[in-house]
Amino acid sequence: MDHEEKAASESSLTMPQMVLPFHANAAGRMHGGEMMKLMDSAAYVVATRHCQHNVVTASVTQLSFLEPVFIGDLVICCARITYTGRTSMELYVNVQAEHLESGVIKNISEGYFFMVALDRNGRPTIIPPLKLETDEDRRYFEEARQRIAKVKSSVP
Repeated sequence: MDHEEKAASESSLTMPQMVLPFHANAAGRMHGGEMMKLMDSAAYVVATRHCQHNVVTASVTQLSFLEPVFIGDLVICCARITYTGRTSMELYVNVQAEHLESGVIKNISEGYFFMVALDRNGRPTIIPPLKLETDEDRRYFEEARQRIAKVKSSVP
């Protein structure tokens, strides 16, 4: 497997999803679990594109639900890789919802997904480093590095 640096732009994803009745509760609002599933799927695709291996979600941090989403809204999930380690990576997922009749777009959710790449035997495997091309790439990488260091320092 090729371990040359790869840019975040090579694997980023924008994924739309119409909110249907089976995504929602009796009040017509999208279930939080459905939102998490959509976000995890977007993170999975980006991580797999980056490393070209199967990946698993190891953790989710700072997941926020900012606004309700209703049946009939178009949910737009954007995911990008922010950080790579030796066998793992962090992905940022941001979600907006568009009310199709009014055209109003709201930021509704965001979170960080930490994924581990696995080889065919289910063991962690080395991934390509992240190529930092822009100031935004460098900012995301540094913020991720700080988040990961904070988590590591808090583990007993």
